[in-house]
Amino acid sequence: MENKKDTSLLEKDYGLQILNIIRSGRDDSEIKAQLQEYHVNDIAGVFEELAVEERESLLEILGTEFMSEIVTFLDDAGEYLSEIEADDAAEIIEQMDVDDAIEALENLDEQTRTEIIDRIDNEIKEDIDLINSYDDQEFGSRMSTNYIVVERNLTIKEAMKALVSEAAENDNIYTIFVVNEEETFYGAIDLKDLIVARSNVELESLIYTNFPFVYDKDLISDHIERLRGYSEHMIPVLCKDNNRLLGVITSTDIIELIDEERNDDYAKLAAMSSDQEPDEGLIVSLKKRVPWLLALLLMGLAVSAVVGAFENVVAELPMIVSFQSLILGMAGNVGTQSLAVTVRALGDGADKSLKKQLITVYKEIRVALLNGIIFGAVSFTIVSCYLFLFASYGAYFVIASSGCVGLAMCLAMTISGLTGAAIPIGLNRLGTDPAVASGPLITTINDLVAVISYYGLAWALLLHL
Repeated sequence: MENKKDTSLLEKDYGLQILNIIRSGRDDSEIKAQLQEYHVNDIAGVFEELAVEERESLLEILGTEFMSEIVTFLDDAGEYLSEIEADDAAEIIEQMDVDDAIEALENLDEQTRTEIIDRIDNEIKEDIDLINSYDDQEFGSRMSTNYIVVERNLTIKEAMKALVSEAAENDNIYTIFVVNEEETFYGAIDLKDLIVARSNVELESLIYTNFPFVYDKDLISDHIERLRGYSEHMIPVLCKDNNRLLGVITSTDIIELIDEERNDDYAKLAAMSSDQEPDEGLIVSLKKRVPWLLALLLMGLAVSAVVGAFENVVAELPMIVSFQSLILGMAGNVGTQSLAVTVRALGDGADKSLKKQLITVYKEIRVALLNGIIFGAVSFTIVSCYLFLFASYGAYFVIASSGCVGLAMCLAMTISGLTGAAIPIGLNRLGTDPAVASGPLITTINDLVAVISYYGLAWALLLHL
């Protein structure tokens, strides 16, 4: 019975309970007290079901501080902020983490955004301007200024006093960052270590001076996999020019960034320039797809041109066209498998030395070759049986035709394994995202290889000889 109870608690949906509390008609203080028992994410989840008047009433009941926590979890915070008075919206923005505030402001129309920003405290404005000054692909654009910092020369008692003082405005307290006399980053202290430390202990003994960090102008795609390996609540972001502490990347931010990188890689593997949003416009969607499709069209025409170059082979031996799709399909499958394995290895922070990458290519060639031998032999057997049973060809022609299919299968699969591994590694070494070697791109290249292999062997084994 105990297990069933635990399961029901985990699966419980509090949305209906929250709605009933909001619409209960009780005193404001009682509604607020009851809602404080729920997680703000659950409260944010019912906002779409509330009328505008109910949301306005909820702001009066909960106040801007509580509401700022809820707004952080809204899917469309901008829509809510545009419904309320600019003064209230500005108070909510001021109490949010700067990175969350920027995201909420981005979804507002220019006039409403300007009205709200004009009412925001100057210090918050400076933080917003700082983060907005970075490119979207840099860590500086995603950092938060919600963190605790103490000076290196403090005592344990002084550090605890500084922590308590700053915690009123900055609630990310699990890691305390330390700066030296020049205000440059020195290290970090775990909150638990500071709490349990005796007053006669030197603060220096608690500081991790080799704490991981990133620079503000570092590209997210270059370092996000490395950050994933650290189980830290926050990673400091330093100014690349002087090592001053500018902000932090929280564990929640890291999860979101990894998810965005995965989505971006998935889009590239589907031959799109970037991830497509469900609600984006037609023209934007076309811009993401057309360039890649145009490139693939030109490569497809190259494949067709190669087939045309072997027109005499097709004219003399029309039967071989029947097995063309078989060769192309298997070559494409092997190339896509090698591509997936290689891109994942590059993305998971594997050793990126040239030696290790060459070993990866060599391994994929061996796997592709063995697969090619196996499936080449299977294809040779099946095609031979088919031609002997259902076609009136001589024994030599049957063996030659089957051998042509089997050899082409083996050759095309081996080369496809090579290209599937070598192309993304080559792009990676050139500083380009290896996911650009999308599935359709690799497949088209492998089609070209397979066509040349198949028709070249058909010309040599069947027509020329």
